[in-house]
Amino acid sequence: MNDAVLIERKGPIALVTLNRPDSRNALSADIIDGLVTFLSGANADASLGCIILTGGGKSFSSGGNVKEMRDGTHPMFTGTPLDMQEGYRNGIQQLPRLFHQLDVPAIAAVNGHAIGAGMDLATMCDIRVASTKATFAESFLRVGLVSGDGGAWYLPRVIGHAKAREMALTCCVLDAEQAKDWGLVTHVVDPDTLLDKAWELAEQITAFPPKSIRLNKRLLRQSADVSLDTALDLAASFQSIVQNTEDQAEAVVALLEGRPPVYKGS
Repeated sequence: MNDAVLIERKGPIALVTLNRPDSRNALSADIIDGLVTFLSGANADASLGCIILTGGGKSFSSGGNVKEMRDGTHPMFTGTPLDMQEGYRNGIQQLPRLFHQLDVPAIAAVNGHAIGAGMDLATMCDIRVASTKATFAESFLRVGLVSGDGGAWYLPRVIGHAKAREMALTCCVLDAEQAKDWGLVTHVVDPDTLLDKAWELAEQITAFPPKSIRLNKRLLRQSADVSLDTALDLAASFQSIVQNTEDQAEAVVALLEGRPPVYKGS
């Protein structure tokens, strides 16, 4: 892990901070590499219950690194069209794939600008909370681009097709309250309580049985793209798995006995 992405672990919760405030946390190669490294091992870490993603400094992420784009210092921005296509596939497009495969719940704590690929990064998380200073824009057209990082897939699933098209085609900027009205974020809080709110949500999530949390998220993800019959088959399969865990039995007994449950992750 490089210093472009900082990981702070507190029990089952990992705070992941983009740490390039001088560039407003633009998604340059070092940030992409740091996120890929962390996300690649997240599912295999059975002790990891929730991820909080935020930005260091005043921005969440300003999106693609325009200087790298201008100077052609990354494979995404230089070479033949085929070379550049492979640069995207092996570069920033690793992130939407890894987030989509992630069974660990992820919360975006959006502290400031979430622009272009930076906003798309927030949509890859399951839950988004915003500071009153946060702003959001799907502004690729301002630099003559399309969303090359998966935003065209994620954003309509978060706010619906009509609103996603308006954001992409007008490059409109939403403040935090507008983002909440559009369904992009679920909570808007003062800047000094943003991480407190994200931690509160993370602690609510991780209070439940670890295996059941992951299978709930996996069921929601997989059910979105299949028929009802297939979704019901998945639900029955996942239900039979969790009902054979010690933690699920403990949840039932604790509820009947009127005491807090004690989960062991088994």
